[in-house]
Amino acid sequence: MTPLPTLQIVRRYGPVGGMERYVWELAGALAALGHPVTVLCERNHGGERRGITVHELGEIAQRPRWISLLRFSRRVARWLRAHPQPGVLIHSHERVDVQQLTTFHGPPFATIFERGWWRLLSLRVWMQLWLERRELRAPAVVPNSRFIGDQLRHYYPETAARLTLPVPPGVTPGPVREARSVPAAGGVIGFVGKEWRRKGLDKAVAIVAELRRQRPQLELWVVGPAPAEIEALFAEWNGGYRLLGWAKDFSVYPQLDLLLHPARAEPYGMVIAEAMAAQVPVLVSDRCGIATDIGDDAGTVLALEAPVTDWATACEHQLARDVPPPAFERSWLQVAQEYERIYRALRG
Repeated sequence: MTPLPTLQIVRRYGPVGGMERYVWELAGALAALGHPVTVLCERNHGGERRGITVHELGEIAQRPRWISLLRFSRRVARWLRAHPQPGVLIHSHERVDVQQLTTFHGPPFATIFERGWWRLLSLRVWMQLWLERRELRAPAVVPNSRFIGDQLRHYYPETAARLTLPVPPGVTPGPVREARSVPAAGGVIGFVGKEWRRKGLDKAVAIVAELRRQRPQLELWVVGPAPAEIEALFAEWNGGYRLLGWAKDFSVYPQLDLLLHPARAEPYGMVIAEAMAAQVPVLVSDRCGIATDIGDDAGTVLALEAPVTDWATACEHQLARDVPPPAFERSWLQVAQEYERIYRALRG
């Protein structure tokens, strides 16, 4: 098959975040399929890999965010004027305006219209909205989940004809949880996520506190945020929790009896997919993009607004199960093959 050279645009290239991990894995899988890959970024955090050429544009101050995004966009445009890329398909994951297709990794900023008119009295807000609308003028827009695709259709109906099928992230296989019974008075519930407010750690703390009334030895393990950032959430606890900070590997998943993810807004939920791949039961909110892929044999999806007691009951149901969930499988090679089809369709 004819190689499809692409230029991938991402500010931080490497496995240093959810979106960044997606781009890093996609680039590697495309290269493995024989497609030449060029990456344009501020900084390379991913090292050298065969078949991938990385160009760094230099790091930019992160705040104010809209100025940072605008400056990066201008650097990308200047680089492309100085280094034309004939025959190369430009695939962006950022707020730029030079691409043939853009992958949309998060909820639209336009959701701010649901949060009160006073939030619109800001230059920052209007610049973020302008950058988002400009990005969405791309000939093809790829949502990373059905949930994000539905949001884009709602807030930007003019993009509907240019939306592709969603391309969710892949999952890198890791260690698997051994089949075991959870002690009636104990167990380990995990919460994983750096952006803990958006992912609902405060609600997770309340849920586990409720469940500890009947399971006094139950523990909540928190992976992601720095312990000093979240210690106040456990001010009334007397043990029963571990604040593990950031983890770079999947070693924590086999130690969990349940992953709890009551997110307020989660475009997809890579940590949920990772837990499912490790055969850990999951309990997540209906605001997670991956929710439609969670069968009854894998876990439970609850309405975010459901009372804490309902969440605690659902936790108890998963902890008491005697059959492990099936292993979730989705390779990064599959992700790259889905992009191959999109690239070829754009090429005509």
